Amino acid sequence: MAEDIGSPMDRFCGSTFWNATETWYTNNPDFTPCFEQTALVWMPCAFYWAFVVFDFYYLKASLDRNIPWNKLSVSKMLVNLGLLVITALDLIMALVKKGGDSELPLYDLDVWGPIIKFVTFLLIFIFIPLNRKYGVQTSGCQFIFWFLLTVLSIPRCRTEVRAAADRSKIDDSQQPSESDFSWEEYMYVSFFVSFTLYCCMLLLNCFADGQPTQTKYQRGENEIPELSASFLSRITYQWFDKMALKGYRNPLEEKHLWDLRPQDSCSEVMPIFAYHWNQNVRKNYKGRSKTEPKAQFSNGNVTFENPHGEKTGRKKGMASIMPPIYKSFGGVFLFGALMKLITDTLTFAQPQVLSLIIGFVEDQRTDPQPEWKGILFSVTLFVLAAAQTFILGQYFHRMFIVGLRIRTALINAIYRKALRISNATKKESTVGEIVNLMAVDAQRFMELTTYLNMIWSAPLQIGLALYFLWQQLGPSVLAGLAVMIILIPVNGVIASRIKTYQIRQMKYKDERVKLMNEVLSGIKVLKLYAWEPSFEKQVLDIRDKEIATLRSTAYLNASTSFLWSCAPFLVSLVTFATYVLTSEANQLSVEKVFVSLALFDIMKIPLTVLPMLTVDIAETQVSVKRINKFLNSEELDPNSVLHDSSKPHPMSIENGEFSWGDEITLRNINIEVRKSNLVALVGTVGSGKSSVVQAFLGEMEKLAGVVNTVGKMAYVPQQAWIQNATVRDNILFGQQYDRKRYNKVIDACALRADIDILSAGDLTEIGEKGINLSGGQKQRISLARAVYCDADLYLLDDPLSAVDSHVGKHIFEEVIGPKGLLARKSRILVTHGVTFLPQVDSIYVLKMGEISESGTFDQLVKNKGAFADFIIQHLQDGNAEEEELNQIKRQISSTGDVPELLGSVEKAIKLARTESLSDSISVTSADSLMGTGSGGSLRRRTRRQNSHDSVASAASLKKKQEVEGKLIETEKSQTGGVDFAVYKHYIKSVGIFLSVATLVLNFVFQAFQIGSNLWLTKWANDENVGNDTGLRDMYLGVYGAFGFGQGVLAYAAVVVVYMGGFKAAKVIHNELLYVIIRGSVCRFFDVTPLGRLLNSFSGDMEIVDEELPATLDSFMTFIWMVLATIVVISMSTPIFLAVIVPIALLYYFAQRFYVATSRQLMRLESVSRSPIYSHFGETVTGAPTIRAYNVGDRFIEESDAKVDKNQVCKYPSVIANRWLAIRLEMVGNLIILFASLFAVLGGQTDPGLVGLSVSYALQVTQTLNWLVRMSSDIETNIVSVERIKEYGETKQEAAWELEQDKDKPKHWPEEGRVEFQNFQVRYREGLDLVLRGVSFNITGGEKVGIVGRTGAGKSSLTLALFRIIESAGGRIMIDGVDIAGMGLHMLRSRLTIIPQDPVLFSGSLRINLDPFEIKTDDEIWKALELSHLKSFVKSLTAGLNHEIAEGGENLSVGQRQLVCLARALLRKTKLLVLDEATAAVDLETDDLIQKTIRTEFKECTVLTIAHRLNTILDSDKVIVLDKGQITEFASPTELLDNPKSAFYSMAKDANLV
Repeated sequence: MAEDIGSPMDRFCGSTFWNATETWYTNNPDFTPCFEQTALVWMPCAFYWAFVVFDFYYLKASLDRNIPWNKLSVSKMLVNLGLLVITALDLIMALVKKGGDSELPLYDLDVWGPIIKFVTFLLIFIFIPLNRKYGVQTSGCQFIFWFLLTVLSIPRCRTEVRAAADRSKIDDSQQPSESDFSWEEYMYVSFFVSFTLYCCMLLLNCFADGQPTQTKYQRGENEIPELSASFLSRITYQWFDKMALKGYRNPLEEKHLWDLRPQDSCSEVMPIFAYHWNQNVRKNYKGRSKTEPKAQFSNGNVTFENPHGEKTGRKKGMASIMPPIYKSFGGVFLFGALMKLITDTLTFAQPQVLSLIIGFVEDQRTDPQPEWKGILFSVTLFVLAAAQTFILGQYFHRMFIVGLRIRTALINAIYRKALRISNATKKESTVGEIVNLMAVDAQRFMELTTYLNMIWSAPLQIGLALYFLWQQLGPSVLAGLAVMIILIPVNGVIASRIKTYQIRQMKYKDERVKLMNEVLSGIKVLKLYAWEPSFEKQVLDIRDKEIATLRSTAYLNASTSFLWSCAPFLVSLVTFATYVLTSEANQLSVEKVFVSLALFDIMKIPLTVLPMLTVDIAETQVSVKRINKFLNSEELDPNSVLHDSSKPHPMSIENGEFSWGDEITLRNINIEVRKSNLVALVGTVGSGKSSVVQAFLGEMEKLAGVVNTVGKMAYVPQQAWIQNATVRDNILFGQQYDRKRYNKVIDACALRADIDILSAGDLTEIGEKGINLSGGQKQRISLARAVYCDADLYLLDDPLSAVDSHVGKHIFEEVIGPKGLLARKSRILVTHGVTFLPQVDSIYVLKMGEISESGTFDQLVKNKGAFADFIIQHLQDGNAEEEELNQIKRQISSTGDVPELLGSVEKAIKLARTESLSDSISVTSADSLMGTGSGGSLRRRTRRQNSHDSVASAASLKKKQEVEGKLIETEKSQTGGVDFAVYKHYIKSVGIFLSVATLVLNFVFQAFQIGSNLWLTKWANDENVGNDTGLRDMYLGVYGAFGFGQGVLAYAAVVVVYMGGFKAAKVIHNELLYVIIRGSVCRFFDVTPLGRLLNSFSGDMEIVDEELPATLDSFMTFIWMVLATIVVISMSTPIFLAVIVPIALLYYFAQRFYVATSRQLMRLESVSRSPIYSHFGETVTGAPTIRAYNVGDRFIEESDAKVDKNQVCKYPSVIANRWLAIRLEMVGNLIILFASLFAVLGGQTDPGLVGLSVSYALQVTQTLNWLVRMSSDIETNIVSVERIKEYGETKQEAAWELEQDKDKPKHWPEEGRVEFQNFQVRYREGLDLVLRGVSFNITGGEKVGIVGRTGAGKSSLTLALFRIIESAGGRIMIDGVDIAGMGLHMLRSRLTIIPQDPVLFSGSLRINLDPFEIKTDDEIWKALELSHLKSFVKSLTAGLNHEIAEGGENLSVGQRQLVCLARALLRKTKLLVLDEATAAVDLETDDLIQKTIRTEFKECTVLTIAHRLNTILDSDKVIVLDKGQITEFASPTELLDNPKSAFYSMAKDANLV
C-alpha cells in the first residue's frame, strides 16, 4: 500500500495527507487521518513554541511572588501529568506493537507524533510551578494553546468514532477476519482519554490562579480585579462587569473606584523613565563618565540628572524626551503594533469571504453548491470579525496604557524640573505657560499614542486594498485612486482655513473670557458705579464676532462633510465608469461590485486618518520641542551654597558677587551672622536687601565668593506664599501637630484674633493664593509657618511690611526680637522700619547692591554715613508713630553728638502729633485684639487657651467647623442622568424649524444612499447591458445623479445642524450673561468662586459652541445609518427582523450600563485632573519657599499622589470604553452572522441583495460603536447646558430700572440729606445681622466721618447705601425718598463712591473714566487736571487712549487711586462716599485726594470711612460704630472733650490728644 505514496508527508504518515475529493468536493466533508494527526496537532504546538517568549516575559515582569498551592494548580499539574504519561505510552506502544517482527510497519509519524506532543506538554508542565513561584495568575498563550488543540481535535473525534463503528461492523459480521485491530483499538482509547484531558485543561485555564502571598505593593481591599482576572475574563473585560453594574445602579463615587495597577503608578513608571533619561543626558555630555546603578532611588525618590550640565561637561545638544520614551515604553508599543498588523490582515479577509458568499448565492440558480459550504462561509466571516474585535480591544487597551504611562512620566519629569529651574529660566516663561506644558503638551502625547500606529498601518491598508481591487477591476482602480488623492489636498486646504478661523475664534474667546474675568473680579465696583450695561455690551460685541467666526467654520465643516459623503461615492462612480467604458468586454458582476465597494470602504478610514494624523504629529512635535526646551533649561546650582560646619558662624557670605542671570546685582558682599544673633539689612527700595536673602538661599547665580549656611533653614518671603489648604496646614507645612507649640506660635504671631474671626477657626480653608485673607494675615501665617518649623537659621524678608504698626511691634517683641520665640536662633531681618533697629545685634546698610557700612546702631549713628541719611529720609516720610520716635530719640541722644539727627527727629515728632497714622483698630497690644482690657488680659488669655483646647468642645466644634470653613460651595459633580428638561431647553433654544429640518434632511440623505446601492445591484443583475451601450449609459447617469443628490443633502444637513447649534449657543450664552451680571453680590458672588463662573463662560460655553453641534451632527448621521442597515438587511432577508429584537435589547443594555458608568467616570476624571495643575501652579510660584524649607520631596510625593489619583479615575473610563466596544462589536458580529446565514440558508437567489445586505452588515459594527460613543458624548456634553441652566436660578438683585424712576427730578438728590431709620442688614439669609438698628440723620452738605474697629460694620453701611446688601428691617431715605423703591441704576448712578481698592479694567483710560462715552473730552481733561493726573496723561503717547493693563498693572497704586478720584469728579453728585484705603497709600497721593475732595465737593454730603483719625478730625460729625450699632454720633470736638467717649480713647491711642 505504501509504495504508490507520493508526497513526503504521505511517506511520513504512511497514508494520504490531503484528499480534495474527500474534503471539499463532497456533501459529507472529512479530513484524512494523516492530516488530523499531523497538521491539526502541530498547529497549536507551533503556536505555543512561537509565543512562549511572552510567558517568559510575564515571569520577568511580575511584581508578585509565591502563589500557594491550591485545587486549581494541583489539578492542572495532575491533568498535565496524565497527558505526559499517555503520550509516553503512545510512543512505547508504537515501538512495541509496530515495526520489528510485527507485520505493522513503523512510520515516522508513530515516533515523532508523540515526541512533539510530549515536549510541548513538558514545557507547559514546567511553567505551572514557575508561574506559581513568580506570581503569574493566568497565561494567555496556554489558554489559546489548549483552546486550539481542543477545537482542532474535534474532526478526529468524528473520524475515530466512524472508524470504530466500521470495526464493530466487521466484528459483528462474524466472518473470520485475519486483521488484528488491537493497535487501532489502543489508538482509539488513547485518543479519547487525551481528548477528555484536553477539555479539562481548557476548562482549568478559564480560571485564574489564587492570590500571590508576596506582593511588591500592598494589595488593598479595593484592588483592581484585573490583577487576578483570568485570560478569558481579560479579553472579554468580564472583570469590569461589577463596576458597570454598580455605576448603573447608582452613580459612582470616588470611593467605589479601584486602586491603580502598581505597574501604572508613578512609583513604577518613574524609575524606568528616569533611568533612560539620565542615560540619554549622559550621552550628551562627553565630559562625564560616572556609571550608575539602574534606577536610583533616593529614599524612594527618583533623581533626574540635570541636562543643562555642570559648567564643565561639553554639551552635544539638547537631551530629548523621545529616546527615553521609546526605551521605557517601546516594548508594549511594539506588541501593540504586532496586534494591529494582525487585525489589518484580518480586515482584508472579509471582502474575500464576501465574494465567496456572493458566488455561493449566484450558483444557487444554475448549479447549487452543498449547503455546508454556505454555512462555513458565514461562520468564517463571523470568526474573522470576532477575532478582530478581541485583538483590537487588546490593542487599544495597550496603547492607552502606554499613553497614560507617558503622560505620568512627562508630568512628573516636568514637576521635578520645575522645582529646580533657575531664575533666568523662570523669567522666560510665565507660570501659565509652564502649567500648560503639563496640561496641554503631556496630554497631547496621551491622545496621540492610540493612533500613532496608523503611520505605517494606513499606507499598508491602502496598499493591500489597491492590490485586491486591481484583481477585481484591473487598471481602472487607478482612476478611483486619483480621485481619492485629489481630495486629500482639497481637504488639507479646507482644514487649514478652518485652522485660521479657529485661531481667530480662540482669540475672540480669550478676549471674551479675559473681559469676563475682569467683570467678575470687579463686579462689586461695577455695581457701585452702575456700569454693568456698558460691560455687558462689550462682552456681547465680542461674542457676536465669535459666533460669526464659528459660522464660517461651520460652512467649511459642511464642505468637508460634503466631500466625505461624496468621496467614497465619487471614487466608486469614477472607477466603475472607467471600468465599463474602457472596454466592451468589461461587465460589472454582482461579485465585482460588492467586493470593490467593501474594499473602497476599508480604504476610507486610513485615507481620512492620514491627513489628520500628520497634523497631530506636527503638533506633538511642537509639544516635544517645548517640553525639551523646558527640561533642558538651566537649573539652580546646588553647590552655590556650602554647608561647611567647620566655619565659625552659622551664616556667612565672603566676597560674594551675584546676579539674577543678566547684569551683576550684588558685589563685594561680606556678611556674617553669629550664632543666636539678629542681623538687620536696611537700605532704600531696590538696594538689594531681598537679593542678599535670596543669595543665602542659593536662588541667585553666584559669580564669585563663598556662601555658607549650617543648619535647618526657615524663610519668610516678602510676598507671602499661601497654599490652598487650611490655615493649620499652612502653618504646620508638613510637620507633626503639637498643640502646645502651635498655640504658642499662633499667639506670638498675633493670629489668635484672626483665627477666631474665621468661620471654622484654623480649619478654615484658604482659597487659591490666599484669596480670602488680607495681606497682613497672609504675612503672619507665613511667619507662623517659619516659627513653627523650629529651624536653626531664619531669613525674614520684611515680614512686618504688611502688618499694622502695633501688630508689628507685638510680633517683634514676641517672635523676632531679643526676648522673642526665636531669641536663640540665628536670624536675618530685612526691614524698612527704623523702630526696631536699636534692638538688633548688628546692621548692614545696602546701597546700590553693595554694603556701604555695617555695625551696631550706635556705631552707625556716630558714622553719620549712609545709615544716618537712611534714618533722616525715613523720618521725613512721616509714617512712624510718636512712641517709636521718642524711643529713637532716646537711643540717639544716648550716643551723643549728632545734633542734625536729633533735629530731624524732633521735627518728625511734631509732624506725627498732628497727623498720626494709627489704625482705628487702635490696638496697642495684641491682647486687646481679643477685646479685653489690658488688665486681666493675660489671665484671661491663658484661660481662654485652655478652653480653646478642651476636648469635649473640640469634638462637637470640629464637625461644625469643617462645614462652616468651606467658604466656597463645593462644585457639584452632577450625578445620575440628565433631566429631559435640559434637552427640552436645548431644543427650544435651537428652534422647532431647525430641529425638524435636521431630521428630514438626514432621512432623505440615507434614502438616496440606499437608492444608489440598489440601483447598482439592478445594473449588475441586468443581462442586457452587455449588448446595449445606451442602457449602460442610462444606468451610469442615474447612478451619478444619486451621488450628486447625496452630496447636496449632506452639505445641507450639516449646515442646518450647526446653525441650530449656534443659535442655541447664542441664546444660552446671552441668558447666562444676563443672569450673572444681575446676580446679587452677597448672595451669589461671595459664595461662588470666580473660577467656576469663568469655567462656565469658557469651558462650558466652548462645549456648547463647538462640541455639541459636532456631536449632534455625528449622532444624526450614525443613527440613520443603523436604521438604514436594518432596513437593507430586512429587505433581502425578512426573517432577520426576528433576530433584531433580541440583538437590539442586548445593545440597549450594553449602552445603558456603559453610559451611566462612563459618564460618571468622566466627571470624576475631570474633577481629579484640575488638582494636578493647580498644585503644580502653586508649586511653581512657591518654589523658593519649598526649596528654602527643603520639602521638595514632600511636594513631589503630593504631586505623584495627585497624578495617581487622576489615573485611578482615568483607567476605568478607558476600560469602560473597551468593555463596551467588545460587547457592541460582538452584537455587530452577530448581525453579520445572521445576515449572512439567512442569506445562505434562506434560499435567496438574488446575489445583489445578498451582497448589499452582507456589506451593510460588515459596516454596522463600526457604526454601532460610534453611535453609543456619540450618544454618551451628547449626555456628557449636555451637562454643560445643564450647569449653565442651573445658573438661571442665580439669586438676582432688584430691577435695574423701574417705570416710576422717570418721575424723579433730573438732578435728584438735590440736597443730599441722608436718613437711616432703625436700619438693619445682613449679608445673606441665615447669617447674623451686621447692622442692628442704626438710626441717624445727616443734613445736606455735611461732612461725616465713620469710625470703628474691624468688623464693626463700617463698610456694610456704604454697601447698604448702594443697596449692594438689601435691608433686613428699617429704611434709608435720601432727600426724603425711600431708596428701596427705586431702580438700582437710578440709585447708584446718582451716588458717587471712591472705593477702598482702586479697580481698573483693561481698555483705554477713557473707557475707565467714562464707559458709556457720554462725557466730552474737555470734561474728562478737566477731571484729570483736578485729580492731578493731567501732566501724567499728557506725557503718554496715546493720551486718553492709553491702554491700561489687566487690573491696572501698568499704573502705580497711587495713580490708580487718582483715576478713581477722577471718576468721582466726572460723575460729581450730591452724595460722595469715600472708603479710605486701608494701607496708607503713599502720603502725597493721600493728601492730594483729601485736598481735592475738600475743594471740589464743598457743597456735597461726604461720608468718609476712616482708618486714620486725622483725616476726619475736621469733619462736621463723627459716627462711631461698634458691633453694628452706633455708640456715638456728635461732632469730633464734642467727643474729644469727653474723656469717657470711645472716640477719645481711639484718639489717645493714636497720640492725637
